[in-house]
Amino acid sequence: MNLNFTPEQVAFRTEIREWLAANVPAEPLVTLECEEGFHQHVEWERKLASGNWGMVTWPEAVGGRGLDLIEWLIFEEEDWSAGAPVRVNQNGIFLLGPTIMEFGTDEQKKRFLTPMAAGEVMWAQAWSEPGAGSDMAAIKSTAVRDGDHYVINGQKTWSSRASFADWGFGIFRTEEGSKRHKGLSFILFDLETPGVTRRPIRQVHGDPGFAELFFDDVRVPVENLIHEEGKGWNVAMATAGFERGLMLRSPGRFQAVARRLVELFRKHEAGASPSAREAVTKAWMDTQAYAYNTYSVAAKIMAGGSIGAEASLNKIFWSELDQCMNRTAMQLLGAAAELRKYADGSQNDWLEGYIFSLSGPIYAGSNEVQRNITAERLLGLPRVGAG
Repeated sequence: MNLNFTPEQVAFRTEIREWLAANVPAEPLVTLECEEGFHQHVEWERKLASGNWGMVTWPEAVGGRGLDLIEWLIFEEEDWSAGAPVRVNQNGIFLLGPTIMEFGTDEQKKRFLTPMAAGEVMWAQAWSEPGAGSDMAAIKSTAVRDGDHYVINGQKTWSSRASFADWGFGIFRTEEGSKRHKGLSFILFDLETPGVTRRPIRQVHGDPGFAELFFDDVRVPVENLIHEEGKGWNVAMATAGFERGLMLRSPGRFQAVARRLVELFRKHEAGASPSAREAVTKAWMDTQAYAYNTYSVAAKIMAGGSIGAEASLNKIFWSELDQCMNRTAMQLLGAAAELRKYADGSQNDWLEGYIFSLSGPIYAGSNEVQRNITAERLLGLPRVGAG
């Protein structure tokens, strides 16, 4: 892999940097975990789309720029460096979008990707159920075929963005009597469909970033099925790969946090312990290592390769890196920082970041499960409990 950027890539970096400098809001938006902030972030998605920055790697035919993964990583670096609002539609553009690109029909690509890139439709992820969190194969919600519709019944929980989103995607059991990975199908649904009930879940900071979803005889057109009936597990695992691998957590996100952490350390250096200095140094080194590794993976994919079980190792690394950086920041700020949700009228970003980082080892598949996958599929170790 060549670590030097081409003149064209340098020019692209300049283009996005100048656009962001002219368009990023001067004042931070309200948190997207509440209704007001959610809609503010939707407006930012539409602002990005107005400059054709909705999702730069997608084909021009569906609202993208047709750029490669290296250019996407450059975009992400500049986006995070500029302090731009986070992407409220990340479930759509980073997870569902690539899934439809791989498994969807031409009609589905046109129908769902174009408004997604334009910031017109916001998506919720609806996989987990009571008793089926990290073990998604335990899903019980059903989708029974009735003519040209599926009739969905069941419950989803911890559905990201479902409190305010427009549409959702999930996997449902379409084969009666099927167990585990068999008989599941990947289906899209409008959250305003009769029979869908949303119940917001308030998080530790009080905002409803998640919701429970209840399905009571919800009729969803069969045309909303992605790929084949009964093949939903394969589709969902591809989506999980996008979530754990390149798309959901780009290096730019962590490089921006590492820069803020270094600035924070300099302000508190006089009273900082040697262990704090070591933690800040390690955080900087780890973010750079993560960036180099991600560029390497991107180059591999662009050359025709693929990312498999390595995505699990990737997810462990970035979730623990995020937790470490935010924990170090809270230690530098001292115990009083935990009492200041808002400092000088602005949100305490370090406290918010720390609280959110605690969920990192759980969402996108718990790190315990990811360690098992890494041990079995990358290291070739025997499966736990195998005879």
